[in-house]
Amino acid sequence: MLISSDKAHVIPILNSIGAYVYLVDVLEEGAFRYFAINRWIEEEPAFRDIAPNVGKRPEEFLDPDHGARLNRLYRQCVEARSHIEFEGCRETPEGTRWVTHHLAPLFDLTGRVVRIMGTIVDITERKRAERALEESRRHYQALYNEIPARLTMLDLDGVVLSINEFGARYFGYSPGEIVGRPVFDFLHIDDRKAARRILQDIRRSPAQLHRIELRILKKNGDIVWVLSTARLARDVDDGPVILVADEDITESHQLSDRLFYQATHDPLTGMINRRELERRLEMLLDHAREHDAQHAFAYLDLDQFKLINDTCGHGAGDELLRQMGRLLEGHIPDKDTLGRLGGDEFGLLLQDTTLEQAEKSCHVLRQAVQRYDFLWENRHFNVGVSIGVVAITRYSGAVTDVLKAADSASFAAKESGRNRIHVYREDDEELATRQLDMEWTHRIQRAIRENRLQLYRQRIESISGDDDGGDHYELLLRLQDEAGRLVSYGEFAAAVERYNLATRLDEWVIATAFHWLTVQPERLGTLGLCCINLSGISIGKPEFLDFIIAGFKETGLPPDKICFEITETAAIGNLSRATDFIDALRRLGCRFALDDFGTGVSSLAYLKNFPVDYLKIDGTFVRDIADDPIDLAVVESINTIGHVMGKKTVAEYVHREDVLTKLREIGVDYVQGFHIGRPEPLQ
Repeated sequence: MLISSDKAHVIPILNSIGAYVYLVDVLEEGAFRYFAINRWIEEEPAFRDIAPNVGKRPEEFLDPDHGARLNRLYRQCVEARSHIEFEGCRETPEGTRWVTHHLAPLFDLTGRVVRIMGTIVDITERKRAERALEESRRHYQALYNEIPARLTMLDLDGVVLSINEFGARYFGYSPGEIVGRPVFDFLHIDDRKAARRILQDIRRSPAQLHRIELRILKKNGDIVWVLSTARLARDVDDGPVILVADEDITESHQLSDRLFYQATHDPLTGMINRRELERRLEMLLDHAREHDAQHAFAYLDLDQFKLINDTCGHGAGDELLRQMGRLLEGHIPDKDTLGRLGGDEFGLLLQDTTLEQAEKSCHVLRQAVQRYDFLWENRHFNVGVSIGVVAITRYSGAVTDVLKAADSASFAAKESGRNRIHVYREDDEELATRQLDMEWTHRIQRAIRENRLQLYRQRIESISGDDDGGDHYELLLRLQDEAGRLVSYGEFAAAVERYNLATRLDEWVIATAFHWLTVQPERLGTLGLCCINLSGISIGKPEFLDFIIAGFKETGLPPDKICFEITETAAIGNLSRATDFIDALRRLGCRFALDDFGTGVSSLAYLKNFPVDYLKIDGTFVRDIADDPIDLAVVESINTIGHVMGKKTVAEYVHREDVLTKLREIGVDYVQGFHIGRPEPLQ
């Protein structure tokens, strides 16, 4: 939320932090602008002058030197992508106030630093203590014991010589429990090595101030993050000692930890998110290449999730995902990592695992999911999971390659019956087909964005003498690929159907065709009928019907100029919805053709009452009728049945004169093919 642009969301979070906190926007031109402050700054007299400058850049209200220094520090934080701190002082009616600014970069989901969070800590007392120690040994002892700060004196080996009363009480001890013991006894075990290094630095550079962030263990076991400032000095007996002042920065660290957690974890399930899973997958790939090790990655896609989501609502879907996350995590070893990729998909990293072992582990997960009974509002649901498994070896490609292979394997498992495991192998022909289809989806989407889709038209000619008049043609979709080559729809039709792009393409074709016809009155005036193909997926969606009706209303295009073509297979597979769809548009005046007729197995049983105007005889029967008597008989039969039912017939794939002659003899109404006219650009 701290990277939100809405202050109404950000300010309450800032106000909940018991410290002086401000946010600085990182602008594109390398400049910075103050975005927001919390109420602690607004209510503090020493900082009250900051409030009027929210929304300004440092150079707009500070003197040039001061503004340049702040911009330089903010750039340092952005470039380092980590915490930095700097000190400053402010002149107030009460005197000079010394403060430390802690800067923490805030990242968006792409990893870019978009904002800086600054925490102002008043260190006036610490500064006064340091100055007092330097200016007067005579006042040192009284100040050391009474000042409300955490002050410690160490020998050169890190043994505590003294600690002030305030500091000892703060950590839950009396001074006597600390003095005489190595300071390392009170540090987190992971920080002791760094503390020893800084003692060496102090001895090497005695005149400098040395700072380090450490975790101190309180007597009750709690951890306190402190910024320790240390320097070498001499006590009253002229012996060398190390003076340490500790500043509590626990809250700042906790806030940073929360932000890091939110950036790397899925808020719904608490698992690591896709970004973090990919980062860890990258680490496994590097390990496999460097050590010739073998790991595995599994792509888990829940079955029946959409059914539960659609039937019971998103609340049920969210609860199912939470329960599935806990269930899966309970069946994997500690060394393996499970994360949510998005939607109902999970990713599993299996370390030091062969492909065979990974398949066995996934079998355990599949059985656990299969046995699980999901209960929602007294309704029971069984869920399956389709799993794709891929090996991670020194020969593996990039992260995207591994994810793509595992996703394809998961899809293959789902298509082969769901609730299965499919292991990806380099010679997997089925997966190669899936991957090719997935590549096509990206190419199609890019072609739409880059305006590389084109419409062609192919003439349809009447040969029966009973013509409606005007131009009659079918619109055909083409895609211009990255090399400029035109690709016919048939080359990517499987990918369109498989990955639910059909409706998007249908809408593009309809919108483009309607616009082209309405902006060219002369074309519309000579038009008899324009045929547009529709997918079976589209005709089953009520919102698609609304889209077409809205298109007629917006453009004013006469509906009787349009004939929609649907395939026989799509119509029979969605008979009820297809009939409702056709009836609604025929009432407007549209006409319909049943495309590729003759290839289905149930068409004649339904055709009698199916509301279409044209039968398009599948070209596989038409093109050889001059040579093949069986094909000739099929075409004659379809033509006769169509005429008896009051429907006109169209023969496709007419590529020779002798085929055209046969079709005239049979009595087919319309013909289409290269012999009649090749497709030409709509423009």
